[in-house]
Amino acid sequence: MVDYSTQPDNRRMADVVAARLEELILDGVVRPGELLPSERRLCDRLGVSRASLREGLRVLRGKGIIETRQGRGSRVTQLLPRHDDSPLMHLFRDHPRTLYDLLEVRTLLEGESARLAALRGTPADRVMITRHFEAMVDYTASTAAIDAERLARFDHAFHRAICEASHNPVLVYTLQGLTDLLLSSVFASVKNLYHRPGPREQINRQHERLFHAVIDQDPEAARQAALDHLASIGDNLREIEAEDERLERSAMRLEAWE
Repeated sequence: MVDYSTQPDNRRMADVVAARLEELILDGVVRPGELLPSERRLCDRLGVSRASLREGLRVLRGKGIIETRQGRGSRVTQLLPRHDDSPLMHLFRDHPRTLYDLLEVRTLLEGESARLAALRGTPADRVMITRHFEAMVDYTASTAAIDAERLARFDHAFHRAICEASHNPVLVYTLQGLTDLLLSSVFASVKNLYHRPGPREQINRQHERLFHAVIDQDPEAARQAALDHLASIGDNLREIEAEDERLERSAMRLEAWE
C-alpha cells in the first residue's frame, strides 16, 4: 500500500489514488472489462476517504482507463483497441506463412514469460496455472472426439496463465493484444497435429514438462520447455506441409501416366 504520509504536498491525493488504482490494473488484479470493487472496499484497501477515492476515479475516467455507469459502478475499459477486422489482421489470418512468423514471435515472448513465471510466480499464480493445466488434461482425457477449437481455448488459457504469472504487465498486454492471432496459431497446431498419435503425445509431454518446470520454480527449465514446445510445433507443421506437397506431386505424376 502507498504510504500517503510521505507524498509531496503539491501532489493531489486524487493523483495518488489514481496511480494506485492504475497499479492494480497493470498487475491484473482488475482486468479490462471487469468492474472495480465497491467504493467501500477500495477505501478500506487504499486507506483513503470516499471523497478522495471519487476524485481518483474521476482522474481515471479522464484518461479513458475506466468508465462509470450510474448504479452499475466503474468498469475498466478495453485498454487495447480491437483489430479483428482491420486489413492487417485479414492479411495475417489469410496467409499461412504468417503462422510461422507468429510462432517466432511466440518463441521470443513465451520463452521469457515462462522463465519469469517460474522466477516470480506466487502461490496464487501456481494455483491458476494448475487449474488451467488440469482443465486441458481432463478435456483431452474425457473424450476421443476432440473439438479443435475448444481444445485450442484450453491450450491458450494455460499459456496465458503462465504469461500472467510473469508479473510483467507490458509482456502480458503485448500478448493480450495478439490474442486473436495466438488463438489462430494454437488452433492451427491442434487441428493439424492433435489427431496424429505421434505429435499428440509429444504435445502432451511438452505441456507437462512446461507445467512442472514453472510449478517447480525452475526458470531455465521453464524457458527451455517453452522454446522446445514451440520449435517442435513449427517443425511438425512444416513436415506436414512437405508431406502434402509430396503427395500432390505423386498424384500429378500418376495422372500424367494415365
